[in-house]
Amino acid sequence: MTDLLNTQQEEGEVTKKLEAHTAKLPSALFLTASIAAMGVSLTLKCLGRKHLSLFVGQWAAPFLLFGIYNKIVKTEGHD
Repeated sequence: MTDLLNTQQEEGEVTKKLEAHTAKLPSALFLTASIAAMGVSLTLKCLGRKHLSLFVGQWAAPFLLFGIYNKIVKTEGHD
């Protein structure tokens, strides 16, 4: 069971730089972006823009996933 962690692989330089920059962003930013996407989607739906509303509404989940990734990078760090 100790072989589950892959300690031989390292992240690439691009990933390290990206994680260093994203770790500086507050986690609340992603939650706010997700809630804003839902609000804009609701507004568009009320205005009768059904397809655009669905498109914008689908942004909420990726924003939340970015927030989870951001939190993991902040707490666990990178290589």
